[in-house]
Amino acid sequence: MIAYLSGTLAEREGDSVVVLTDGGVGYLVAVPVAVLERLPAKGGRVALFTELVVREDGWSLYGFDRPADRLIFQRLLGASGFGPKLALAVLGTLGPERTVRSIRERDVAALATVPGIGRKKAERLILELRDRFDDVPVERGPPQGTGAEQAVRALTGLGYGPAAADEAVRTAIADGAEGDTATVVRRALQVLAASRTGR
Repeated sequence: MIAYLSGTLAEREGDSVVVLTDGGVGYLVAVPVAVLERLPAKGGRVALFTELVVREDGWSLYGFDRPADRLIFQRLLGASGFGPKLALAVLGTLGPERTVRSIRERDVAALATVPGIGRKKAERLILELRDRFDDVPVERGPPQGTGAEQAVRALTGLGYGPAAADEAVRTAIADGAEGDTATVVRRALQVLAASRTGR
């Protein structure tokens, strides 16, 4: 079992990276989109918590920058009909915190926003896993207040992913955006625009 990798980020290939260890071995590791965005530039040092998935058609390595994210990935794989690509899609679309909250709170609508998951699959996922996330740490709750919740819904309605919408609304409120939903949405849109131009 390969549980942890550290070394130099040698290549980026789509949603995967190649980690070159100090021993000279390069490992191809698939990572969620959010993790990919947080990794350093090519040539930088990287450390990943990994999960090796062995299937009939080959072995694949999946990497995460936090052990809790790997644990969520492992639990998602425990659901019937859930392979690693779909588990990565859930983490990439919702983010780890919202994934756990959606399953705990039986939020079918949030899970159904993930490509490849319809309402029926979301309902089955909740049914199978709702009691298996009680011990999984969730670092942050959703933005508090009716206006914040409405702002998140408005941003997802505009096409932003739930994880990005949550983060933008949280940042907007932390920056002092208060009042009606429209004010929070406007500030959150500025946050999202700034994050895109800053990449």
